[in-house]
Amino acid sequence: MPTLETTVNGLRLPNPFVIASGPPGTNGNVIGKAFDEGWGAVVCKTISLHADKVVNVQPRYARLRARGSDEVIGWENIELISDRPFATWLQEFRDIKARYPDRVLVASIMEEYSRAAWVEIVERCQTAGVDALELNFSCPHGLPERRMGSAMGENPELLAEVAEWANAAASVPVWAKLTPNVTHVEEAGRAALAAGCEGLSAINTLRCILGVDLETLRPEPNVEGYTTPGGYSSRAVMPIALRMTMELSRLIRAESPQATLQGIGGVETGSDAAQFLLLGADTVQVCTGVMKFGYRLVHELTASLLAFMQRHGFERLDDFRGHSLQYVTTHADLVRRQAAARQTRRHEQEQSGMIRDDAHWSGDAFVDQSDALARG
Repeated sequence: MPTLETTVNGLRLPNPFVIASGPPGTNGNVIGKAFDEGWGAVVCKTISLHADKVVNVQPRYARLRARGSDEVIGWENIELISDRPFATWLQEFRDIKARYPDRVLVASIMEEYSRAAWVEIVERCQTAGVDALELNFSCPHGLPERRMGSAMGENPELLAEVAEWANAAASVPVWAKLTPNVTHVEEAGRAALAAGCEGLSAINTLRCILGVDLETLRPEPNVEGYTTPGGYSSRAVMPIALRMTMELSRLIRAESPQATLQGIGGVETGSDAAQFLLLGADTVQVCTGVMKFGYRLVHELTASLLAFMQRHGFERLDDFRGHSLQYVTTHADLVRRQAAARQTRRHEQEQSGMIRDDAHWSGDAFVDQSDALARG
């Protein structure tokens, strides 16, 4: 019988499904609900030493629906980090660990560019009993004037300096949560690992404006007639997250094989999660999926992932973790491979209607020709 149990940086999880930092981990009550439902671990909503500076607005979410459907495929949020007092969080960490001593609780932390602040927040969180720390270098909106979140994560040198401060003070595993709003995510990942982080988490949300209401001519979400760019999540970001998971997995395997990777981005089913694991993720974090479907989503996630493993004869996650990385190559290599196989498949291609070079595109048959070249 397959098992979903896994060990990540020495932490034992009953399954690889983790509540990602955000509204689903916004206080002790909902964290307890997540553990009761069976989530493998919880990352709390990002906290800071001085929550009095955090002021949210309403509304703060906007949703993109598939055309002709009520299905939500994209989700924007302009919500800030936790507005609850730091002292309250410390007490809730103690209470949660007292109630769930064998469950993994991760504190997501964010601070300004201050060594003293980062050392203080690390030391006080781990004294309260958290099992690991996730450094938020990735929030794409709010507080950039304080050089917080992605304002740090977009600068590998700044990220490395702050990560070194945190790791020097930490006695528990430290993960760096990376922003996708960069050209090469490996640069930030390499900086975090060199600074001593035991793991990486990716991706956070993509900076976006979800859309414009064509009746009011105002962008959404509309707050007193105005908006600000926010973070884009949900199903639509998964292909981007998978690409960055692949890139970071390769980095880790080549340069820091003991490090771990927490995959994040659009996961709503066990099949989604299997794809992150196949590309090298150690755990799979979920945030927007919980906001759409509730904490009981973990039951579908675990059942579906177990069914996938049974179908392929996998007993443990390590049996297939990273298996699909070997099939990602360069475009030049694809050309070589196809050239070698083309002679034996020439008749098949001609019958399928696939074009072989740009001269064969036809204005009348353009859509059909595009379909013939697509998979899925």
